[in-house]
Amino acid sequence: MESPFAAFLEKNIDAFNAYLATYFEGQTTDPGIERYLYRPLAEFSGNAGKRHRPLICMLAARAVGGDFNAARSAAAAVEHFQSAALIHDDIADEGRLRRGKPCMYLTEGEGIAINAGDLALSLVTGAVLDDDTLTDTMKIRLLHELVDMTTRTIEGQALDLGWARDDRFDLVEDDYLTMATHKTAYYSGATPLACGAIIGGGTEEQVECLRAFGLDTGLAFQIQDDLLNLVGAAEAKKKDFRSDITEGKRTLMVVHALTHAAPEAREELVGILRAHTSDEALLARAVEIMEEAGSIAHARAYSLELTTRAKERLEPLELDPKAKQLFMSMADFFVDRLS
Repeated sequence: MESPFAAFLEKNIDAFNAYLATYFEGQTTDPGIERYLYRPLAEFSGNAGKRHRPLICMLAARAVGGDFNAARSAAAAVEHFQSAALIHDDIADEGRLRRGKPCMYLTEGEGIAINAGDLALSLVTGAVLDDDTLTDTMKIRLLHELVDMTTRTIEGQALDLGWARDDRFDLVEDDYLTMATHKTAYYSGATPLACGAIIGGGTEEQVECLRAFGLDTGLAFQIQDDLLNLVGAAEAKKKDFRSDITEGKRTLMVVHALTHAAPEAREELVGILRAHTSDEALLARAVEIMEEAGSIAHARAYSLELTTRAKERLEPLELDPKAKQLFMSMADFFVDRLS
């Protein structure tokens, strides 16, 4: 049975996609600028997932008594940031596939990809500044939120890149949680919800409670994404299955295994991560080591703990009942994707 949150996303995604496309259509009359800038970014943006980040921003506006579409420009800003972050992240990580297609820097060249990502970053602020339905005071408050989101994400990326550069395997769980909260949870949950609640005229209690709910569920979402990359049934059919191992990413499962695996197994896992291999047998062996260390089960349990805490936090908050139900369903949806 489809979850209410999944049905909500499916119902609203087409309208939002049509709105998002307006940021790339008819922006230039120069064919070169169109070919080397707007078209690549439009194609990248169009190859998206379920658009949960922008749509929860709009849902938050409704939840506090505001207009769903009033948060549309802020929702677009979050999605533009997502595009910029992923385009640049693929270059930094030397990724091969993004959403089942070759990364932009491989198809268009690194320079074009960096430039397209830069345009997406400029659209983060431009989307809000150009929205005539927002007051100047509202725009300034939203831009503060978006700048803070950008800064937190870059801080998390700094840790991720620094650990890889310095060949760090001396990490503990708190290191991972700090990195993932900064790199993912702010822009995947906390900031979209806070911005939507602000636009909807929510109280400070509503804004901050939704922000905290978004931090917990955003982190749970990232942990589940990492789990899907390793053990997801549908992902096993994709070419980028277990690419996190190939890229040597320090996920929660890896960090837990580094602490809890037997010494020989730990060294074997480190060797596989350092090799940046795509050999299926070695990738499977890395997952086996994590399973034997209890790391897969631990990550699943931790993501469930996060969503339970998030729902308990939200339960007493005064919100539109239908919107609250969708947020509760969202928390479950984020961690049920392995089944």
